Amino acid sequence: MGLAVGSALIVGSLVGAGGVWFWMRYAANQARSSAGTILAKAEAQAGALQRKAEAEAAAYLRRRTEEADQEYQRLLNKHERDLARRRHEIDRRERKVEARQTALDRKFEALERRERELGEAESRLKDTEASAQKAWQDVEALRNDTKRRCEELSGLTQEEAKKMLLEAVEVDLRQEMAAQVRRIEAETKEVAERKARQIVTLAIQRCCAEQVSETSVSVVQLPSDDLKGRIIGREGRNIRALEAATGCNIIIDDTPEAVVLSCFDPLRREVARQALERLISDGRIHPGRIEEVVAKIERDLNDTIRRAGEDVVLELGLADMHPELTKLLGRLRYRTSYGQNVLAHSAEVAHLCAFMASELGADVLAAKRAGLLHDVGKAVSHEVEGTHALIGSDLAKRYHESPSVVHAIAAHHNEIEPRTIVAILVQAADAISAARPGARRETLEHYVKRLKDLEDIAGAFPGVTKAYALQAGRELRIMVEPTEVNDNEACLMAREISQRIEREVQFPGQIKVTVCRELRVVEYAK
Repeated sequence: MGLAVGSALIVGSLVGAGGVWFWMRYAANQARSSAGTILAKAEAQAGALQRKAEAEAAAYLRRRTEEADQEYQRLLNKHERDLARRRHEIDRRERKVEARQTALDRKFEALERRERELGEAESRLKDTEASAQKAWQDVEALRNDTKRRCEELSGLTQEEAKKMLLEAVEVDLRQEMAAQVRRIEAETKEVAERKARQIVTLAIQRCCAEQVSETSVSVVQLPSDDLKGRIIGREGRNIRALEAATGCNIIIDDTPEAVVLSCFDPLRREVARQALERLISDGRIHPGRIEEVVAKIERDLNDTIRRAGEDVVLELGLADMHPELTKLLGRLRYRTSYGQNVLAHSAEVAHLCAFMASELGADVLAAKRAGLLHDVGKAVSHEVEGTHALIGSDLAKRYHESPSVVHAIAAHHNEIEPRTIVAILVQAADAISAARPGARRETLEHYVKRLKDLEDIAGAFPGVTKAYALQAGRELRIMVEPTEVNDNEACLMAREISQRIEREVQFPGQIKVTVCRELRVVEYAK
């Protein structure tokens, strides 16, 4: 087409404007020729494309047909395999059903045979039962005849003979039971005493405590005897002011370079001692100065009490103690019981309780707390009505101590019955601490009266010939008349005497009650 246009331009330029029409006809013919050529080519290409598409479609159809045939063959093979497997399973189940049916047939035949055997056995049993019934009737008749003949020969009825036999057996069994009970009690007491002695011995060995008892007087050493006159003051005004401020008796006698302070309240006695020492070191002794020093000592003593309570609590590892209980424990430093310092006694009891609880596998912490707080009621016993054990339990309950600790405090002097092992341990530790040598003291009159009371209590029981209080009143030995008191009554007497002593006599530690029964038979050969 480009060649035709180029030729037309050349011809046009040569011919000019006159050959335009010729040129246009020529161009149209060329265009028709080119269009026919292009159309023929397009038709040829379309035919080729159509033939190619038909070939590709035929190939695709053949391929899809082959794939379909293969899928059909695969599914057919799978179906045939499933069908064969199912037929095999059905055959297997049919064989199993046939086997079960055969087994059931055999069992049914066995049951029928067993039923026939049972019927035969039942008939034989009925025959045997009838024979046994007849034999039993014969035996019963023979026994009745024998019983009648025995009654005629012995002159006793059956009930009378049975009663005599039971009485004889009862006497023999009672003796055997009493011997067995006594043997078991003896073995139990021996084992318990040995174990208790071992535990208490270990606890005492592990606890070291002072043996010096407190007294009701304090001695203040003076640099010289000249200070006695200054302490007395003009017309005794200084000593009167000191006694009025402290509540203690100031004894100034011929003892060289010493002043004695006498008071049954250790707290007031301690205030007077510290005040007098401070006045002596200061040198200014007059009523105004005395009142000032005593007031300051009392304030300082409250801090000392608090620190004393904190020290003993920290020593025992009980840092979670309530501050008010700690303060009350500090006040026990200036309380005594039979001359024994109560705070030191409480700490000793806490140690003993902890040692014994660890040996027995009990709650060591609860035992230690109960042992330390068991006498806390003595800190306020002069301010509150009631026994110190119940007061102490109320204080422990008020300051959120555990129920086991509260119960042990209330039960350590048997105001209530002890129900826990911690309460028993507190009782034992309290008795050990109070009974050790040098721990407590008492006046001679009270000591003699206690011994006499023990002997009088024992002598009041019937059958007692002699009673002796031994080992400083820690053992009571009783001699009984063997013809009036047997062994069982001797055991009962020992228990009753110990219970009466607990009710009527005040004593530290424990008292061993021993009842001795001895029968001597003397004969003379002539």
